[in-house]
Amino acid sequence: MTKTQTIKQQIRTEGLAAGFDVVGFASPGSIGAAGERLMEFVALERYGDMQWMEENVDRRADPVVLWPQVRSVIMLGMNYGTGQDVELGKPSGNSNISVYANGGDYHSLIKKRLKRVASWLYRETAHDVKVFVDTAPVMEKPLAQAAGLGWQGKHTNLVSRDFGSWLFLGEIYTTLEIVPDEKGKNHCGQCQSCLDICPTKAFPAPYQLDARRCISYLTIEYKGHIGEELRKGMGNHIFGCDDCLSVCPWNKFASKASEARFSLRDPADNPPLSKLLGLTEEQFLKNYAGSPIKRAGYKAFLRNCLIAAGNSKKIALTLFIENLLEDEADIVRAMAVWSLKQCNPFWFGKLREECLAKETDNYVRECWQWTPNDLEKK
Repeated sequence: MTKTQTIKQQIRTEGLAAGFDVVGFASPGSIGAAGERLMEFVALERYGDMQWMEENVDRRADPVVLWPQVRSVIMLGMNYGTGQDVELGKPSGNSNISVYANGGDYHSLIKKRLKRVASWLYRETAHDVKVFVDTAPVMEKPLAQAAGLGWQGKHTNLVSRDFGSWLFLGEIYTTLEIVPDEKGKNHCGQCQSCLDICPTKAFPAPYQLDARRCISYLTIEYKGHIGEELRKGMGNHIFGCDDCLSVCPWNKFASKASEARFSLRDPADNPPLSKLLGLTEEQFLKNYAGSPIKRAGYKAFLRNCLIAAGNSKKIALTLFIENLLEDEADIVRAMAVWSLKQCNPFWFGKLREECLAKETDNYVRECWQWTPNDLEKK
């Protein structure tokens, strides 16, 4: 075994010892056409309000632009699978929360373990290192495919033959020259289950995503009013969406994560909307301290829950919805109006004139519009 092969095997051993489930190696110039596809994505403004994607597009498209000294990229993956089928979104009195939010925020955990491996590598080789999780301008999924961890499916997410759809990714950039692994081969074939299942039609074509229609983007990143044409498709999703991930046939080979911190919440434990709609901001911050869910923000979280409540059409949620009709945030008031109209159109009609007289926001006022036929929609 050559010296290069030895250090490569040692890095892999250190990565696995640190708690990662798979380790691979890629060259910085290995992402090929992925950079060009990113440029097209940005040119078509499919990133929505994520302005940081446009601002860092050159660094994201090419690892060498991000760090000119980089010579190799070490990709590390950590399984966060549940070991069971993941429930699809649907109209329900219960919420639906993405699997990745089952535990604490994975960024800090993965970054800590990346630093452990990177520190060892620096001590052993004296070569410089930089570590990244998905908050950095790095095209981690194309790099993961280049490093042999899997392949980008038609839904643009990484798919693994061993872990299905459920891998968190982190990367170590280094000035050390390492022979890259063989690129992951695409095994999607003719399957397009991930495209067909998307309730908001967020995939204009295979291997293309329009984030503006993606439920994960809408419920986590986006803080504005969600268009009526998208609300029905959101079902009971209140934070993220796993629909395109969960229907992938390769999940039959996936296993439950060994990291206990990824299983703090039972994936079947999706709280009732009545409980979530009644949360104060203080309770929200306390309940979701250290959780990815906190990232949505309290007001957008309430907006998401109100859309889910409206889709449920459950009249029993009327009081919880009515309590939010005078919330200080227009995104909450607007969705409270829409939700009330879906769940209890009769009570919507009763409250309409009184609430309209006090409402100053034009968007919310538009939500109060109705016709006599609305009373028949229940």
